[in-house]
Amino acid sequence: MNDHINDSTTARECLAQIKPAALDYEEWLAVGMALKDAGVQLSDWDTWSAQDIKRYKPREMAAKWKSFKGGNGHAVGVGTLVRVGTLVKLCRDQGGHVSTPAPGVAGAALPWDATIGPHSEPVTPALQVVRQEWLQDQPLPPEPGEAWDGRADLATYLRTLFNSDERVGVNTDSWEQDTKDGGKRWLPKRGVWDRTAGELLELLACAKDLGEVVGDWNSMAGAWIRFNPLSGAGCSDEHVTACRFALVESDDISIERQYAIYRQLELPVAALVHSGGKSLHAIVRVEAPDFKEYRKRVDFLYDVCKKNGLVIDRQNRNPSRLSRLPGATRNGKKQWLVATNIGQPSWAEWADWIAAVNDDLPDVETLADFFDSPPPLAEPIINGILRRGHKMLLAGPSKAGKSFLLLQLAIAIAEGKQWLGWPCQQGRVLYVNLELDGASAKHRLVDLYHRMDYKPTHAADVDIWNLRGKALPMNELAPRLIRRALKREYAAIIIDPIYKVITGDENAAHEMAKFCNQFDRVCSELGAAVIYCHHHSKGDQGQKRAHDRSSGSGVFARDPDALLDLIELEVDEHVRKQLHNRWECDAMAGALDEVSANWRDECPQDDAIVGLKLAHWANQNGLGDAIRKVRPAAVAAADMATAWRVEGILREFPLFPAKRMWFQWPIHVDSEDLLNDAIATGEIDTKKRAHAIEALQNTNDAACSLAHTVLAAENDEVTVSMMAKEMNCTDETVRNRIKSGAERGLSLRYDRGIVAAKEQGADDEEDI
Repeated sequence: MNDHINDSTTARECLAQIKPAALDYEEWLAVGMALKDAGVQLSDWDTWSAQDIKRYKPREMAAKWKSFKGGNGHAVGVGTLVRVGTLVKLCRDQGGHVSTPAPGVAGAALPWDATIGPHSEPVTPALQVVRQEWLQDQPLPPEPGEAWDGRADLATYLRTLFNSDERVGVNTDSWEQDTKDGGKRWLPKRGVWDRTAGELLELLACAKDLGEVVGDWNSMAGAWIRFNPLSGAGCSDEHVTACRFALVESDDISIERQYAIYRQLELPVAALVHSGGKSLHAIVRVEAPDFKEYRKRVDFLYDVCKKNGLVIDRQNRNPSRLSRLPGATRNGKKQWLVATNIGQPSWAEWADWIAAVNDDLPDVETLADFFDSPPPLAEPIINGILRRGHKMLLAGPSKAGKSFLLLQLAIAIAEGKQWLGWPCQQGRVLYVNLELDGASAKHRLVDLYHRMDYKPTHAADVDIWNLRGKALPMNELAPRLIRRALKREYAAIIIDPIYKVITGDENAAHEMAKFCNQFDRVCSELGAAVIYCHHHSKGDQGQKRAHDRSSGSGVFARDPDALLDLIELEVDEHVRKQLHNRWECDAMAGALDEVSANWRDECPQDDAIVGLKLAHWANQNGLGDAIRKVRPAAVAAADMATAWRVEGILREFPLFPAKRMWFQWPIHVDSEDLLNDAIATGEIDTKKRAHAIEALQNTNDAACSLAHTVLAAENDEVTVSMMAKEMNCTDETVRNRIKSGAERGLSLRYDRGIVAAKEQGADDEEDI
């Protein structure tokens, strides 16, 4: 019920700011549907519609209203669901402001490139430049006095808009039409188009008054002119020879406000003419190459005007349209040329300017402005790794314990403890759980507190948002996340894992760039670090660099400010036995501490670091019961532990030496020095490779010596070619082996292709 009341309030607020004359027929219908759905009465829609006297038909209102099936959350008409959000959009499109958005509006999803505001409401699309609440009316230049000569205004207008050989359509004939409200108005006839701009200028130069050139006009109606050149065969769109200009006219607001908006929008106005009535006619440069492009540009132009508070009569959009002729008079008032060539100089430059104004990008700064006092850096959340407002990606293979590691990080930040040896600044954390059952995630947090032996001093600073089964694409999740997090002042937001919220092809760079932009928006709006988790691609990762291991586009590696990569290490039997011993000793020592305060003083130091010896000592000293259960449990844990290496790529901090650790479910613990020589699957062990090369070289030396001994016993001379044939290799290989073997003591040399035993103290000679 409260939502419906809010809808009604919002609907009325919007309706007061929407001008019906600026809407097309379907938009007008949509307003009625949305009003009925929001619980507003027919009388409100009828009163509002009557403002558009040109199209208002009172007899049709009740029938239309009855056809709308609204009032219960379903306003259906012409096959479309229409809610109060439509009114909000139409209001904002016309430059209005909504202070009481409906509940359903605030949670709307945003497009990929939308700007997320502080309340996560749907933002008026780009193109809005003028803020109506800050807009001030701008006075026009002084109106011409009694000495005003309309010929000069028309001459300037013609020189600005036309080439001298282009034909100009002029109209001084009019007819009177009855209006629906009982009044009358003057409308133009077709006029004439038989003279060029050059011919008109010549006549203006020698004529006594304007009427002598264009003909006398009805003093009540005024005169008109077509702003695009014609072929001379007619005055319809098909006779327009250059789609150069478009007409912008709005008579719903004051002349001074129109002028202020034209100037603020920097419309590329070639000529600005006072209509002698309630509007300024802006002849805007659109410079379209053809009629198809003209329609596109005029639609864009009118959309910009509409979003900035100008109610445009869309019937003015065709290129053959008539505008007010400068220099004439209308009902005793001047149709005078207010200005020429204002705003941006061309359509292209104006379109670029509009795009730049709406891009929400910061201004360019110069180094001199901040050289002596650079702005403070964001404080680190993980010292040496990540700052507030920055992004971090944790990547690794499946079942690497990434979620446990991120939960450890959440606790470390909340409690201000260390994470993998890096100190963390204390702060509030939000863990967005997309994968785990809600109860499981909560149990994991509690278990980790116990395993790490932390007191839950700041447990209230760990928030968890369980979204398993309710995950949305990131572009829809981001505004909801921001809305919930705005007042929580999070230091970090952890999103685990991102494959649940990816939209698009993860191998497509442009789609993943848009996806990662959502993290930037969350960081920017909340000032929190965003930490997210991704998986490795398939196959062995040992021969890849850390930033090449993540699945999908390379954007994942390039985007974050910190990339931490987990890779599993191979553990040989010798290291596993050492791990058994260490964990066995640690477990027994902990158990003995609970039953004996002085056992460490009594037990020989050498016995305390060897599992079998420590167990024997405990049994001999009557403490066997204390260790009986913990010893096999420690061995079993050592058998199940997996080994991992963490590497990093950092944007804000120096690189760190790779960290090695054990994953002993559910926590990751330091490996001390046991894994210093461990390598990943598929990775080349440089020490083993060096030993293998050395062994191969020694084998080659022996093969060379043996081949030479055999050949020397059968021949007077042994050549390099003979050696190569005997060893089944090339001559060059033989030479290289003899050269390299000399450093290791191989007693062979060659000279001019002859291989001989090296004499004591002889030097090698280059083969010629």
